[in-house]
Amino acid sequence: MRNHATPVRLLLATLFLFSTTMLPWQSASGSGIARRDAVRSEEQHRQEAIKLAQEAADHSKQGHMGPFLTSAEAAMQHALKARKDAHVDAGIAELKQAVEHGSAGNADVATKHAEQAVMHLSGK
Repeated sequence: MRNHATPVRLLLATLFLFSTTMLPWQSASGSGIARRDAVRSEEQHRQEAIKLAQEAADHSKQGHMGPFLTSAEAAMQHALKARKDAHVDAGIAELKQAVEHGSAGNADVATKHAEQAVMHLSGK
């Protein structure tokens, strides 16, 4: 008569080895993918902030303060979601100044701050 317990033991041992060696790899590689996606998202927010800040500067040069404020505030929201570094922090400060001056109707000063925000966010 054949002993059926041996294949079952072999299967259980294999499953145990797989679960103890491969499952930790899966979670580690999963967190690596999640971090890569987060970095990509942060960079997309930075790029969107640059685009919107440039758009705001263009609106301000044309004297369109309503669209300027909309673009500058949207740029600030994206910059706040970008990965923090000295350039992003300086860009956020410039955008805050741009919004303040734009709200007060100081188009020339608001334009300069929006352009400075683009420069800082671009890392220049």
